[in-house]
Formats: sequence, structure tokens, C-alpha cells
Amino acid sequence: MKAVFKSATTLGVSLLLVSAFVAQPAFANGPIGEHVNHLQANIKDYSEEVEWMIGKVDTIVSDYESKGVKAVKSDDLIEYWESVKFHSAIETNFVPVYASIWQGIYGVKMAIDNNKPATEARKEQQAMNAALWQGLGAVKLAAQFQQKGLLANVKATATTSMTQSATIDEIKHKLDRVIAKYAERLSDEATSIVHDTYLHLFEGVEGTLIEQDAKLVEILEKDFNVTLPKAISDNKSVDEVRDVVSSMHTKLDRAKVLLEKAEKARKDVF
Repeated sequence: MKAVFKSATTLGVSLLLVSAFVAQPAFANGPIGEHVNHLQANIKDYSEEVEWMIGKVDTIVSDYESKGVKAVKSDDLIEYWESVKFHSAIETNFVPVYASIWQGIYGVKMAIDNNKPATEARKEQQAMNAALWQGLGAVKLAAQFQQKGLLANVKATATTSMTQSATIDEIKHKLDRVIAKYAERLSDEATSIVHDTYLHLFEGVEGTLIEQDAKLVEILEKDFNVTLPKAISDNKSVDEVRDVVSSMHTKLDRAKVLLEKAEKARKDVF
């Protein structure tokens, strides 16, 4: 593990992280704790959470390996990740690594759900572990920048610049741009749009949407952080990437209906 962590803090990676942190604006997020504005004070907690997460996943994979699929609940993998504070610390500071962690978690989950050999689950587990250590390195570096006043504060409330239902339309527009950039063979730019859209737009409506349909939020989180980025990184055809986006549009349409319902309910109250 230590070797993986050290590799994440080499000069090249550090320079990449530096440029990412300095460019970060104040975010408009949903359920994100104030602790993200006090990273240095929480480094010990984040480190312990990474160790805890790695241990929990290892237990699940070990049980799967020795006792079979009926002995484990793969949904626990997601619940573990979403229960730790480190989840939002890396989410608000280096989204590409955040997405890699999600991909590793879902890799383990899919290996178990599809009853694949335990070796496949272990392979995905190792990728997740590497991403977690890299994420911890990223947060530690962000803490240094935050101490020097080089990072803007993260806002824990949703944006008021547009209604939440209107935000869904903007998200769909951004996803259409992903297809266009991918068709232009600008994969890195397409991936950046996916990450930015998730962080700056979807996170702003997530809190309200969870109250309406938590499962839908979970599915869309997977689409943003696993399915769509992976389709791009795997060099799928433009039609295949378009199919992923089309599926997301359908789910986002459902999300918009739910948000409009919530907005109407609030208006009726006032």
C-alpha cells in the first residue's frame, strides 16, 4: 500500500494535482459537510477512514472468496463509501480520482454480482485501494493549499442561480456536449465535462433528489462516475457513448419530474 501511496506523490502527479486545486472555484454542492473547509484538521480521520474502507472491502471479498456470493451483500460496498467523510473530501478536491474510486468499488460489486472468479474481485479491489491511497495523497496536498489560502471555500448548500429542475436541463445539455467532444476525438475534454457536470450541477440537486428517490441518485452517480467515463476511456464507439448518454437523459427526465414536484410542494407550503 505504501508503495502505491508514494507513487501518487511523485513530482509529475503532484504538479497535476496542484493545477487542479488552484483552479477549483467555490462549489454548489448538496450533502457535503463543513469539514471539507478544514482539511488539515481532519487528515487523521480521513486516513483512518481509508484504512477502514480498505478493510471492509477486503472482508467482503474474502467472504466471497471463501463462502460464495450468498454470504455477502455487495450493496454494502456503496454504503461503506458513502458513510465516510473522506468521500466528500476527495469529491470536492480531485474528481478524476473520486471517479476512479467509484469505478473500483463498482468493479468489485459487479464481479460479485456476476459471480465472477474471486481473482477478478481481487483485481478490482487492488485498483480501488490504489485510487483510495492516491485520493488521500490528493487531499493532503489540498490541505496544504487550503492552509495557504489558495483554495476557495466549498459551499454546502445548493445553487440558487437556477431552479433545481432547470439544472437538470443544463445537465442534459452538458452531456450532449460530451458526445460532441468525444466525436471530435477529444476524449480528455469529454471526460472533464462529465466530471465538472457531476460536481458543479448534479451535486447541487442531489440532496433534494435523494429525498424523492435515493435509488435513482445511486444509479445516476454510477453513470457519472463509472459508466460514462469508462465508455470514454475504453474507446467505445460514438454510438455506444451516445447510448449511455441517452440512458442518462431518460433517468434525468425522471429526476426533473421529481424535482418539479418537490418545488411545487415548497411553493404550496409558502
